[in-house]
Amino acid sequence: MTKQRYFTLIIVLGSLTALGPFSIDMYLPGFPAIAKSLHTTTENVALSLSSFFIGISAGQLLYGPLLDRFGRKRPLYFGLSLYIIASIGCYFSGSIQTLIIMRFIQAIGSCAAAVASMAMVRDLFPVKDSAKVFALLILVLGASPLIAPTVGGYVTEAFGWQLIFIILAVISVLISLAVIFVLPESYPPDPSYSLAPGPIINSFLTVLKTPQFYTYAFCGALAFSGLFAYISASPIVFMEVFKVSAKTYGWIFAILSIGFIGSSQVNSFLVKKYKSEQIVKTVLMVMVGIAVVFLTGSLQGWLGLVGTIVMIFGILCCVGLISPNTSALALAPFEKNAGTASSLLGASQMAIGSMVSVGVSLFKSKSAVPMAAIIIVSSAMALVLLFIGTRFIKTKVAAKQGGGVAAH
Repeated sequence: MTKQRYFTLIIVLGSLTALGPFSIDMYLPGFPAIAKSLHTTTENVALSLSSFFIGISAGQLLYGPLLDRFGRKRPLYFGLSLYIIASIGCYFSGSIQTLIIMRFIQAIGSCAAAVASMAMVRDLFPVKDSAKVFALLILVLGASPLIAPTVGGYVTEAFGWQLIFIILAVISVLISLAVIFVLPESYPPDPSYSLAPGPIINSFLTVLKTPQFYTYAFCGALAFSGLFAYISASPIVFMEVFKVSAKTYGWIFAILSIGFIGSSQVNSFLVKKYKSEQIVKTVLMVMVGIAVVFLTGSLQGWLGLVGTIVMIFGILCCVGLISPNTSALALAPFEKNAGTASSLLGASQMAIGSMVSVGVSLFKSKSAVPMAAIIIVSSAMALVLLFIGTRFIKTKVAAKQGGGVAAH
């Protein structure tokens, strides 16, 4: 594969991966405006974020088998089309209930892009390069938190929150064109793959019973939920507690995202010297320590705006280091059913993320305490799962030179 071809594939796959996060990040600065426009509260607006997470979680279980049965591109076309329709529906939403439903449908569409991109990484690149490729995808993914909330803040203040969803629809159209003309079909349709409930359930169970998968998939999902806790609580913490404007919130969100993006790229260098398992274990312990300080400082009132930003920055750095490694390690054992495995991986992240998002909304606390409390619980659970789960992995997985993983 030429360098130009490699670069092009990373950009397109990264854009697919970023569609869901873009759909989240761009409308976050509009929470107060949406609440005012739809005559509701910001906590209720946050439920439209929760419904998005739930939709992605459920949709990924749907698309996994479809990607293995019909190839990667046909289900992807369906998902992108559904996303465009739902985005227009969000634009015309006249009540919070309608927005919540439209966001759920929009998520069902966007998760086709997320699942397909992860499966295609497994299709198009050798296993030894997977962690490196995932880190590069996160670099492209980084355009979302750097650009989307800032643009969303300016668009909301200048034109109203509804226009955000038209912009998202246009972005999806452009991605669809790239998929049609640039992205190859990386996995031919498999007529032998049954879509009957029994075989599908058996396929999911086969993946779930693999110790390497369930250890790193759920460990990574629990750690990744720290990002969801931050995303769900940050509009309330920054715009209502610290009283920053929508524009300022967008810039804070962009600055904090540098931690997540930068650390994921640092990981590309770390995996050349250390095993992926070592990185995950060490960083998880650091994440628990930061979460303890964050919760204590929030409860005692020691953290102002700057202190809160510093704590969140540290958490996001940890998530950025953990995520590429747990994703690569979880998917490494699979070839034929990579679509099913990637859908379960994504579903586990989004299922836990949706519970975290709902949990933040239920707290109804005008402080950073719910965010910090959820992060400390989830990261501690991830660490415990890691120590227990690795004992059941008979085939060890080690990092190879170049950032990949391989069984030996």
